[in-house]
Amino acid sequence: MSIATTNPATGQVLTSYDPMSDAQLDAAIERADLAFRDLRRTTVAQRGRWLTAAADLLDAERDETARLMTTEMGKTYAAAQAEVTKCASACRFYAAHAERMLADEPADARAVKAARAFVRYQPIGPVLAVMPWNFPLWQVMRFAAPALMAGNTGLLKHASNVPQTALYLEDLFRRAGFGEGAFTTLLVGSDAVDRILSDPRVRAATLTGSEGAGRSIAQIAGRELKKTVLELGGSDPFVVMPSADLDRAAEVATTARCQNNGQSCIAAKRFIVHTDVFDAFAQRFAANMAALRVGDPMDPATDVGPLASERGRDEIDAQVRDAVEQGATVLCGGEKPAGPGWFYPPTVVTDLRPEMRMWSEEVFGPVAGLFRVSSYAEAVEVANGTAFGLGANAWTTDPQEQERFATDLDAGNVFVNGMTTSFPELPFGGVKNSGYGRELSALGMREFCNTKTVWVGRGEATAGAGAHAE
Repeated sequence: MSIATTNPATGQVLTSYDPMSDAQLDAAIERADLAFRDLRRTTVAQRGRWLTAAADLLDAERDETARLMTTEMGKTYAAAQAEVTKCASACRFYAAHAERMLADEPADARAVKAARAFVRYQPIGPVLAVMPWNFPLWQVMRFAAPALMAGNTGLLKHASNVPQTALYLEDLFRRAGFGEGAFTTLLVGSDAVDRILSDPRVRAATLTGSEGAGRSIAQIAGRELKKTVLELGGSDPFVVMPSADLDRAAEVATTARCQNNGQSCIAAKRFIVHTDVFDAFAQRFAANMAALRVGDPMDPATDVGPLASERGRDEIDAQVRDAVEQGATVLCGGEKPAGPGWFYPPTVVTDLRPEMRMWSEEVFGPVAGLFRVSSYAEAVEVANGTAFGLGANAWTTDPQEQERFATDLDAGNVFVNGMTTSFPELPFGGVKNSGYGRELSALGMREFCNTKTVWVGRGEATAGAGAHAE
């Protein structure tokens, strides 16, 4: 696979890079290992100052960095600016709260016959991050900020179509004050991942990507007995019940489906609507989707830019055509435009059936599937009737339904009367084929920590202590 920046709005290759040699890769891993030995001995307060400096740089360089992301993967300039700002906020969040998150947690010393007993969180070493192109800054930052604050070092294998963003991240942390090797971008193809994760100096891995990529990482890590956190996408439901505010639900549904040009793991993809309000919602939703402007992602008036790759655009076009050929109805969009760039219009498809690809597959673009249901039970059945379980949305003003959806929807994240998103304050991750482990919050930081039990005796014989192994 080539490592290159190709502008998806034009299809023009702007710059390319040679993959690292084996010797260069080995040297990079060695630097990360040496940097870990130093970083783990620094104080949390010092690491917080460096991370705050990174946030300051992100804010100062927001527009330039946003332009780089838009050029590499096609998100609108406004969305790219917001992504940079969100990354800066995450850095400041972890800089402010890491000391509390990593503080020793006292246990009941008397119950375990100790003078003192507590849990200590300590870093484990270099962590490999295999990251996707769709949020090229945020996906990395939600790993890097907590990992660096915990005292780990990072090795980034980014998607091969966003190499300049990947190199910017390495430079960012270096300029912020983190030592040489604390965060390293590896310009390598996916074929190098096995070698990297098999290296004994690399202690764990995190991946956001496809289900197939997750299985591959998990297989290698299982063989090597190394920790992994996997976020593998989703086919998120957006359930609309009769009591919902339809205008607001249709407005948020449009954003939820077309955010990031529809290329988001937690974008709503399957719109499951109660029959009592189906026609009214479908009319509002299709009108909103049809009104979105598709075009140059640098133009402030553009709502939806190009897909990140020609292959991705062709894939969603094939999914839509498969549905139409088997009897589905297109309410808006549905036609691949001619001309340069990898554009696809916001599309709404209904009358879907189980034999159609759109029924069960994730559609990674601005295409929505509408599903009609007749009851709460059927809504939950359809919502959960997928191999994925990342996010879920439910729209209802009925308090009892709100509570039931929070329990019954089989997902790692449930948002009621709002759009699924990620916050540094809340854990993020999925269930089923959407992966395992959590990012963000204290849980995300501790995923790559040694949760160490410390038991301190009284300096005298203690009844029961050490009497039974394990």
